[in-house]
Amino acid sequence: MTVNSLSYSLDGQHLTQGFESCRLTAYPDSKGVPTIAWGHTAGVNLGDACTQAQADAWLLEDIQTAVDAVNRLVTVPLQQHQFDALVDFTFNAGQGNFASSTMLKMLNAGDFMGAELQFARWDMAGGAHIAGLARRRAAEAAEFGEDEGI
Repeated sequence: MTVNSLSYSLDGQHLTQGFESCRLTAYPDSKGVPTIAWGHTAGVNLGDACTQAQADAWLLEDIQTAVDAVNRLVTVPLQQHQFDALVDFTFNAGQGNFASSTMLKMLNAGDFMGAELQFARWDMAGGAHIAGLARRRAAEAAEFGEDEGI
């Protein structure tokens, strides 16, 4: 039984777009994965190109995949700001990583504060701490804990 059936808010979309740059030509991301548009990786090869309209359509599709994963995997009720933070995290880190994370285990056990503290643990790519990921995780944690003031 699904507990949450939330949609990604405009605030959430702004969070994602604030950390993803839109590039219309494929490039290797920090882990070497061919990426295009707003962080789209499915079926991408270096040398690929797209239009802005295609980039925006992929963003909506990729966000929807993260929305569906968060709605399916989280078994406790979420507030909109918590959902938005988790969707951005899942969009960036991947639904497999979210599904197997300590963050999700803590969250589903009702430990919201513990789950919030887990965001900071996800600041690495290719075995190295990445300043941009640390900033993103701090923003996600702040969004997640919006009402708690931590």
